[in-house]
Amino acid sequence: MPDTATMHIDGASRGNPGRAAYAIVLARPGQPVIEEADTIGTASNNVAEYTALVEGLGLAAELGVKKLNVYSDSELLVRQMNGEYKVKNEDLRELYEEACRLRKQFEKVTITHVRREQNKRADQIGNDALDGKPRKRGEPPPVEEAQPSRERASGPSPRPAKVSVNDSAVRADAIQCLSDAAKHWAASGLAKLPPEAVWEQLWSILDEAGVLKKKAK
Repeated sequence: MPDTATMHIDGASRGNPGRAAYAIVLARPGQPVIEEADTIGTASNNVAEYTALVEGLGLAAELGVKKLNVYSDSELLVRQMNGEYKVKNEDLRELYEEACRLRKQFEKVTITHVRREQNKRADQIGNDALDGKPRKRGEPPPVEEAQPSRERASGPSPRPAKVSVNDSAVRADAIQCLSDAAKHWAASGLAKLPPEAVWEQLWSILDEAGVLKKKAK
C-alpha cells in the first residue's frame, strides 16, 4: 500500500553472547530512507534482534508512521511476535513486552521473516557498527559503501568468533527452539509449522554462533 512504510531490522552478536549491535533501515513513501545502527554492549544475538525491533518501532512512531511492514531474518523473533512461539527466555521477555507495547501505537504492523540475503543492508550497517562505524539517525552513507562492506579494499570484516558447541547461551537458544516447536506440533500438527521452518531457525542459531556453516554452492 502506498501509505505503508517498510522497515528492515537486524541484530548481530560476535560470540553470542558477545559484542552486539542493532540495525534499522526505514523506508517511507516519498521520503528519504533513514538508517540507524549502533552497539549495545555484550548481548546475545536474540537480544540484539529484539533491540532492533524495539528501536525501530520507536523510531517509526516518532516519525508519525501509522502502517508498517517489518522484515527480519530472525525466525524466532518473527514467530514470537506473531504468537506462534512463547517467550520463555527472561532476557527477551522485557524487550518482547516493550515491542508489543510499541506495536499498539500503529494502525497496522506486520512482521515477516525474510532470508538473510533479503536483509543485506541492515546486516551490513549492523556489522559496520561492530567495526566501529555506527550509523546515527539521518546520517548519509559514506562514499566507500559503493562497494559491499564485506568486499572492501581494506579486507573483509572480522567474522564472529567461533564458540564451543557446549556454549550455554547457544545450547539454551537451540533447546528453546526445539521445545517450542514440539509444543506447537503437539497442539496444532505439522501442517501449521513445517519441520523445514524449525530446521532453518535452528540452523540460524548455530550459524550465528559460528558453530556450523553451510557449504558454499
